[in-house]
Amino acid sequence: MHYLGSKAKLLPFICTTIRDVVGENLHQKVFCDLFAGSGVVSVAYKEKVGSLILNDMEYYSYVLLCNILRTKPLNGLDEAMEILFTCKGVKGMVFNHYALGGGEGRNYFSDENAQKIDALRLAIETYAPDEVLYFCLLASLLESAHSVSNTASIYGAFLKHLKPLAQKTLEFKPLVYTQVHIPTQVYCEDANRLIEHIEGDILYLDPPYNHRQYGANYHLLNTIARYDGVVPKGKTGVSGYVSSRYCKAKTALDALEELVRKAQFSTFFLSYNNEGLIPQEAIALMMKKYGRYELFSHEHPRFKAHAHHGKNPKTIEFLHVLEKREV
Repeated sequence: MHYLGSKAKLLPFICTTIRDVVGENLHQKVFCDLFAGSGVVSVAYKEKVGSLILNDMEYYSYVLLCNILRTKPLNGLDEAMEILFTCKGVKGMVFNHYALGGGEGRNYFSDENAQKIDALRLAIETYAPDEVLYFCLLASLLESAHSVSNTASIYGAFLKHLKPLAQKTLEFKPLVYTQVHIPTQVYCEDANRLIEHIEGDILYLDPPYNHRQYGANYHLLNTIARYDGVVPKGKTGVSGYVSSRYCKAKTALDALEELVRKAQFSTFFLSYNNEGLIPQEAIALMMKKYGRYELFSHEHPRFKAHAHHGKNPKTIEFLHVLEKREV
């Protein structure tokens, strides 16, 4: 899934920096990915650390993380897929609210694909007997639906006409990942609240750095994942979402300092962009109050969707490092 702010291409920079700061022997360490998103950073450490803590306040992300980093065997997949492959489209919530045939003017999916998504979503709720299989099937549906969505890249708006990819018939394929064999906790909570109840060694932070709210940009994935009958409003059909303090210039720095102050971890790594709401100097000044601070940077190509004319084609990723003093 194409994901805003994904660190997939920055993993070499991030992992090398973490290694240089804390060393290579992490088998006894607790690694926490507090804004985990698609989970690419945590996946990189699942065989290097002693235990993992992951969190993301978006439910669709929580579903993906539970599947990608499952700690229990996956049973009953073949039987469930046999049932799901026979599903015929139904006119449910996705069709009624997010396809033109539903009559509300939204064009996120073709009529055929919207009905298929509805049918599969209802079937998953019925035929997934345990949590492991449930999250595997639901994560697979989210990925499959995303691949035929009629958007530029995110769900802040739909395209007027169906693009070629959106005209293709949805293919439901199971996404099966290798079982994780270390203690792993996955949460779906506000990071600043969760931080009061967890502790560990390495804290990796990748909060939103601009005004784009993930809850709005990926609202339809949340809607499909929850499937709780919410009635969308407005032209784009964005349903209710929790606004992040990190997406507002007036509150971002305060939210970050609150988190740093509360966190019971020894070493912090904060990914942040040079075009973020909080100036690099402000982050440095704040972090120095809590321990030994160091800054690393890496220049990389701008995300294509944001490569507007007149802007620098490259951007800088900062990795702010804090070795926190014991209080």
